[in-house]
Order: sequence, then C-alpha cells, then structure tokens
Amino acid sequence: MEIGVALPSTVRETPGDALVEWAVEADRGGFSSVAALGRLVYDNYDGVVALSAAAAVTERVKLVTAILLSPLHGNAALLAKQAASLDRLSGGRLVLGLAAGARPDDFNASGVPMKGRGRVLEQQIAEAKAIWAGERRGFAGGIGPAPVSPGGPPIMLGGHSPKAVERAARLADAWISGSGGVEMFAGGAAAYRAAGGRGRLVALTYFSLGAHADELADRYLNDYYGFAPPYAQMVLRGSAIGPARLRETLTRLEEAGCDEVLLAPCSSGLDQLKELREFIGE
Repeated sequence: MEIGVALPSTVRETPGDALVEWAVEADRGGFSSVAALGRLVYDNYDGVVALSAAAAVTERVKLVTAILLSPLHGNAALLAKQAASLDRLSGGRLVLGLAAGARPDDFNASGVPMKGRGRVLEQQIAEAKAIWAGERRGFAGGIGPAPVSPGGPPIMLGGHSPKAVERAARLADAWISGSGGVEMFAGGAAAYRAAGGRGRLVALTYFSLGAHADELADRYLNDYYGFAPPYAQMVLRGSAIGPARLRETLTRLEEAGCDEVLLAPCSSGLDQLKELREFIGE
C-alpha cells in the first residue's frame, strides 16, 4: 500500500512557505503523493493553486486533487486547460480527483444549482477528454497544452452514494473514500468492485501525532466539519490519532484492499510530517 500526504492547505492560517516546505519534505521523504483537499466556503487555499506551488518544488511525488468539486467550475474547457497545464508543468504527475460536492454553501456561493451536479460532472469529464484528445475548438485549433499522457491525467472519483459509486466504476481510473474511517472505506470499496470498478482504491484519513495530537485533531476536525457535528465526530473517531491508532489504521486499510492512503494533517506544523516520516520508516 502506498502512503501519500495531503498538504495543510485546508488548515486555517497556514503560511505559504509552510505549504511549500510540506511539499519539499514529502518529496524527499519517500511519500507517494501530495494531495490538496477541495472546498470553497472555508479559509483554505485553492487546491489547483496549492498543487501548482508544490509542482514547482518537487520532482517525484504525484500531485492529487482530493477532491476537486468540478460542478462549481462552470467552464469545463477552462478546467480542462488548467488540469492539462498542471499535468504538463509537473511532467505528468497529476491525478485529477473529482467529485460532485455535497455542501450547499459552496454551491450557493458559486451561484451554481446543486440539482443535477452528478450529470454536470459526467459532462465535464467527457468535455475534458475531448479537449485532451486535441479536438479542434476554434481557428487556432484545439485547447492546449496537451497532457503528458495520451488521453489526459488519470481521473479519480469520490462519493459513496450508489450513483457516485456506479459513476466511478464506469468513468474513473480510481475511487477515493471519504474521511469516515476504515469501515467507510471497506463498504465503499466493496460497492465499487461490485459495480464493476477495476481501478485503484484510495482512502483519505486524517492523522495527528505528537504530545498534543488529540487536541489538534479535535480542534481542527470540529471546525472543518462544523457544518455537520455528527459527521465531525465520526471523522474524529475514524482518524489516526497517535502512533498506535495510526499503525492500526494503516494495517486495516491494507487488509481491506487499499492501494494508497492519503494522510491529511490536522495541523500545518512541519513536525507532524517529520514525525509521520519517522513512523513510516520504523
């Protein structure tokens, strides 16, 4: 099982230089990926922008949007161009994780209707693939740049509803679970395989280490998921807080068939990444 890390791009007041340091240290530390979570109405960095910064200071790690809420982006052609640009600039390291989204405030702030967002997501994928294939769109030809890999970067889809799982099985190269713990991953992975999905299985799990691990996780997760307190508590219960729970979580995810876990921090302190690297290296 591969182990990647999420940048602290959704931790409030994370300095830009700290974000860059996380990317550099993750690249040096042998992690498989650096990821950026997606959300609009919150004090966080845009995921594509954060990964662009990471691309400039890394050489090896995959760059994963986990997850980009594509229905909020009304211009599918522009979104396809941004993704291809990041893929090209990084030497083909982008994994484009997409989802339909579930927070009404994100849609209200965007002036985009929530109804029909799954259909919009499918249309955007089809549009992006046509653009990445070089389809002519105007006098100057197609919309460049061309992605490094023919057909475009790998697409990873999230979601646990039956429609979301079926969509991932039909259209994606990978499926990613939400942050509700090992049981959520196992149930979703089984549904994805039952729907015919043959792509990679990815899990998103929060972690917190060090003397104040419980305090950091409690404060961050109850803030980030404050719009849904019961879900915040479920995420907290399913998070890898402290070395014992982290070891158990990684073991159980691997046993459940997880191909890659993305460990998301509850603090932007670089000590979290250093402790995680030491733990993984044991």
